[in-house]
Amino acid sequence: MAYVAVKGGTKAVLNAEQLVDYFRLKGGSEPISVRQIQDQMRLAVDRAMGEGAIYAPELAALALKQSEGDALEASFLLRAYRSTISRVDYSLPAKGARMRVLRRISATFKDIPGGQLLGPTRDYNLRLLNTLLREESSQSARERLTEIEELMMEEVPEGQQAFPKVIESMRAQHILAEPPVQEQAEANAEPYDITRKALTFPAPRSARLQVLSQADAGSLMTFAYSSVRGYSDVHPTLGELRYGYIPVEVAHPLTGEPVEIGEILATECEMVSRVESAEDGQDAESKQEAALPKFGLGYGFGFGHSEVKVMSMSLLDRVLSAAKENNQHGGTGPASNEEFVLLHTDGIEASGFTAHYKLPHYVTFQANISVLERSRNHRAAQFAETAERRQQAEIKLQDLLNKARQSAADK
Repeated sequence: MAYVAVKGGTKAVLNAEQLVDYFRLKGGSEPISVRQIQDQMRLAVDRAMGEGAIYAPELAALALKQSEGDALEASFLLRAYRSTISRVDYSLPAKGARMRVLRRISATFKDIPGGQLLGPTRDYNLRLLNTLLREESSQSARERLTEIEELMMEEVPEGQQAFPKVIESMRAQHILAEPPVQEQAEANAEPYDITRKALTFPAPRSARLQVLSQADAGSLMTFAYSSVRGYSDVHPTLGELRYGYIPVEVAHPLTGEPVEIGEILATECEMVSRVESAEDGQDAESKQEAALPKFGLGYGFGFGHSEVKVMSMSLLDRVLSAAKENNQHGGTGPASNEEFVLLHTDGIEASGFTAHYKLPHYVTFQANISVLERSRNHRAAQFAETAERRQQAEIKLQDLLNKARQSAADK
């Protein structure tokens, strides 16, 4: 088979782009509006915003429409758009305790300050297909909405309050361990900005949390699952998971006072797990302090309603902190290796590298073919040479046998 270079041009690329629109529209149904995607596919919108690292629900809905529902492609579009936006200012640290909570649960304590609030969740639903959605219409949707709103007016108390953090109650009981000394020092320093500086290892915790926050939800879940399933020794418990509106503040340019400029819908999670006992190299006071039963903390945060992602993120944060604290970098499983986790959970990086194999590799493949042909020719020559030597050896052996038989016959 002959291998030749393939030539193409702009027309072929433009035709390919038009075919994408054709396959999206050829079914003949009414086009989905961006508003419909934003309102009715909120979880997909939230995932695209989180992995695209920009809070823009309308743009995320537009990206999902353009990408035909491909979450990775939508995230790629959003992150590319984000790179074109000028940076106006930095917001002040947001406080989760100020969140206007829509949902708040804890697995550590049954009774928590302020009480548990289930909020919107499918955790307790049967996984059965709702075939009635096939017949859903604008009128039936309005009737259903009115029905739910009437129930809310009867059962939901007026106003929304800020709930105290469960972690603070644990800290008050002196059962929450202080962060490692290295992470305390990192917390007092300027946060690492992964959009302006290349990631280096060992990475500070601020960089780790940024990478995990914009990582692919499926990748985070896989690493987190590997840790609790048996490839690590960290088995955390959900301290608190909350979902709601959190205020965003900036410093006033003249007075420096905090000014609230809006709020974002976000999910926050805090995981706790037992802290390992003291190492042999620690002094007596440190050993005595470490011997007390305490829990370490892992943190997760994501745009929109992203519970599985932030739970996985907080679990991995705790695993990586424990690995660093005990000097077990990568020693107890893949999820404990900071470099391995942070470099392999970004969906856009992974999909980009994987998808690049669809691009032309004619030159490199032709080089491989040439190497393969030379190798085959070399092997064939070696085989022929070996076969010739074996044939000559057999001829010599046959001559010796004939001479021996002749000699015996003469005697």
